[in-house]
Amino acid sequence: MKAGSKFLNAVSAAALSAGVVSSGAGVLVLASTVAVQAAVIQRVEVRGAQRVGTEAVRSNITIQPGKSFSNTDIDESVKRLYSTGFFSDVRISVSGGTLVVTVSENQLINQVVFNGNRKIKDDKLQGLVQTQAQGPYSESLITADIARMKEAYAAIGRSDVEITTQVAPVAEGRVNLAFVINEGDRTKISQLTFAGNQAYSDSRLASVISTKRSNMLSFLTRKDVYNEDKLRADEEALRQFYYNHGYADFRVISSDVSMGEGGNEYSINITVDEGQRYKFGPVTVESTVEGIDARELQGLLETREGAVYSARDVQKSMEAISRRVSSAGYPFARVVPRGDRNFENNTIGVTYLVDQGDRAYVERIEIRGNTRTRDYVIRREFDISEGDAFNQEIISRAKRRLEALGYFNAVNISTAPGSSPDRVVVVVDVEDQPTGSFGIGAGYSAGGDGLILEASVEEKNFLGRGQFIRVAAGGGFENSQTYNLSFTEPYFLGYRLAAGFDIYKSRTGSNANYDYAEQGATLRITAPITENLGTTFRYNYKELEYTNAGTGLSRPYVDLVNGSPWVQSSVSQTITYNTLDDRVIAREGIYATATQEYAGLGGDSDFYKIYGKFKYFHSLSDELDLIGSVSASGGHVTPTSGNLKAFDQFMIGGSDLRGFETNGIGPRMANGDPVGGTTYFTVSAETNFPLPGIPQDLNLRGAVFADAGTLYGNDVRNTAGIQGTSMSWRSSVGAGILWVSPFGPLRFDYAVPIAKESFDKEQRFRFSMASQF
Repeated sequence: MKAGSKFLNAVSAAALSAGVVSSGAGVLVLASTVAVQAAVIQRVEVRGAQRVGTEAVRSNITIQPGKSFSNTDIDESVKRLYSTGFFSDVRISVSGGTLVVTVSENQLINQVVFNGNRKIKDDKLQGLVQTQAQGPYSESLITADIARMKEAYAAIGRSDVEITTQVAPVAEGRVNLAFVINEGDRTKISQLTFAGNQAYSDSRLASVISTKRSNMLSFLTRKDVYNEDKLRADEEALRQFYYNHGYADFRVISSDVSMGEGGNEYSINITVDEGQRYKFGPVTVESTVEGIDARELQGLLETREGAVYSARDVQKSMEAISRRVSSAGYPFARVVPRGDRNFENNTIGVTYLVDQGDRAYVERIEIRGNTRTRDYVIRREFDISEGDAFNQEIISRAKRRLEALGYFNAVNISTAPGSSPDRVVVVVDVEDQPTGSFGIGAGYSAGGDGLILEASVEEKNFLGRGQFIRVAAGGGFENSQTYNLSFTEPYFLGYRLAAGFDIYKSRTGSNANYDYAEQGATLRITAPITENLGTTFRYNYKELEYTNAGTGLSRPYVDLVNGSPWVQSSVSQTITYNTLDDRVIAREGIYATATQEYAGLGGDSDFYKIYGKFKYFHSLSDELDLIGSVSASGGHVTPTSGNLKAFDQFMIGGSDLRGFETNGIGPRMANGDPVGGTTYFTVSAETNFPLPGIPQDLNLRGAVFADAGTLYGNDVRNTAGIQGTSMSWRSSVGAGILWVSPFGPLRFDYAVPIAKESFDKEQRFRFSMASQF
C-alpha cells in the first residue's frame, strides 16, 4: 500500500510540473516548478499527428515506457519536437501510467516562389532560405529566411529592400508560400574622405582600400557597397599600408558613416593619426636556443639599418629565420621581434630573439566560408597538417599563398584552443570571388592581316579544384585563324608541381605568295625552388607547313613548300624569379626569367637557344603614386647541325618594341618576308601615374615610355638579297593609358619610332584587354 502510494504521488507531481504548454512562438510555460521525483510510465499516447505520424513523434521524445523520467526529459522532448518544425504547439502530460503527447501540426509547404526579384535570381535566393517545398510552414523559420535575404541584398547595395510573404491554401493542410520582394533603390557612397592625413593624399589612400565612391561603373564592380565588415577590413588595409611605409605609430581614430537625406547615399569619413615616419636602426639577431648561432641567421634578414621601416620586411625576416631554425631540428622555436624606438632620430632598432617556444601541436585545420573552392585546395597551401608542431610563421606564409592564388576576396587565419593545453585549432576563414575571365586582344597590321582580333575565356579555379584552363580563338580579316587550349594542374600527383599542356593551331592565307599553317603542343612541369624562385621544364613539338606557293616565295622558305610539314622537337628549361607585390599594378619588385632550349630530339631543327628578360618596378613617389620600371631582354641562337630555318631564329617587335609590328624589325627579304635573327636585345623604361583630374577610384593611369631594341645576325641558307643583318638599333617613344577596369586590365599604347630602318614594319597603335566576369 505504501509502495503504491509513493508511485501515485510521484506521478501526480510529474503530471503537475509537466503541464507544459508551448505557444506557436516556441515559448515554454511550466504549470508548476514543484521538484519532481523520477517517474515511470507504461505507454505513450500521441494525439493530433495526422500527417506526420505517431512514430515520428515517438522517435523525437526522450521518455520511454518502463524507464524513469523527470522534468528535464519533458523539457528536452518538447524542444526536440519543436525543432522538427512540423508543430505549432506541443503539450505533454501524464494520465495514470500514460504519457500523453498532444501536438498541433504546422501546415506543409507545397511550393515556394519568389516575386519581384530581379537583381538576385531565384536559384540564389532558394539557396539562402531554409523554408522548402514539402517542409513545414514555420513563422520563425520564415522570419530567419527574410533576414538572410535582406543580408544578401545589403551585400549588393540594396539595404532598403522590403520582403513580405503571401500564403495561399491549395489543399487541406498544404499551402503555397510566396516571398514578395520590393528591391528598392541601390544605395551609393557619395563621399569618401579622409582627415588627419598629411603624408598621403585622399586619392592615394582611396586606392589602398576596397570601398570606393560610386561612379558610372559601380553597378559592375559593386565596390561602392557599404558594409561594416568591409570597412573594418579597409581600416586594416590602411594600417598595413602605413606600417609598410615607415609609419609605425599609425592608427585609425574613427570611421564615421552617415546616411544622406535621400536615404540611399552614404558618406564615409575616416580620421587617421599618421604619426612620425621611422627608419630602421640597428638590426640584430639573438638566440637562446642551444645549437643555433645567431650570426649565421643575420644574412637572412630583409631589414637593413637606414632603410625605411617596413612591417612587411620584419615579417619576412621572421619567416626566413623560422624556416632555417625549424629545418635545423627545432620545430617549436619561435622568433620574436623586439623594437627599440629612438624618438630623437626617428629610428626603430629591431632585435630578433630566437627562443624555445611552448610545445603546441595542430589539432585540426578548420576551413570556413568556401562556397566554391574545395577544402583540399586550401589545405595544400599549408606546410603543416594535423598533428604537426604549431608554427606561427608557417601559418603566415600559408596566408600569403592563399591570398596570392587570386581565388578569394579575403583570407583570415586565426587560432582557437584545442582539446588540451598543448593543442591548437587553426581556423581559416575565406570568401570566394569570381575567378573566370573573358579576354579580347586587338591589333592592326598595315601590310598583313589588317585588323586582328582574339577572344579568350579562362578560369583560374576550374570547378573549385584550383586548376587553370584557357581557351582562345582569333583571326584577321584576311583568312587568318588561331586556336589555343591550355590546362594546368597546380599540384600534380599531390606534390607542389604545376603540370600542364598547351595545344595550338594557326593558319594564314594573307600573303599572296603562300599559305602558312602551324600547329603544336607543349608539355610542362614547374617546380618551386624557394618562395620566389621556380623552374619549368618543357617538351615542345611544332609542325610548320607552307602550301599554295606562288613564284614570289622567298628562298629561305622554298624547301618547305608543298612537301611534308617541317617538324621542330625541343626541350627547354626556364628559371623564374618573382617578387612583385601585385599582379595587376606592381609598385615594387622584380620579375626575371631565363630560358635555355635545345632542338634536335627528332624532327628537322637542330639548334641551341638561350634568352631571358628582366623587369624591375620601384615606387618613385608614394605621395604621388608614381611608379617607375625598367626592363631588358636578350637572346642568342646557334645551330647544332647545319643551318637554321627562318622560324628557328628570333623575331621581335610588337610588345617587345612598341611602335613596330610583331616580327616588324630585323633581317628581311627584299619582298618583305621576315627571316629573323640570331641575336636580339631590348631595353625599356616606363613611368606610370594616376591621371590628373580623374578620381583615383576609376583606376585610370597614364604612362610614358621609351623602348629600344635590335635584332641581327643570320644563319639561314638561300638568303641572297637579305637585308638588315647588321646590329642596327631601333627606338621609339610613346604614351599609354592603363585602366584596371571591372572587366580586367586594359591598355592603350601609341608609340612613334624615332630610329628605324626603311624596311621595318610600323604599328603605332596597340590595344589589349583581359576582362573578369
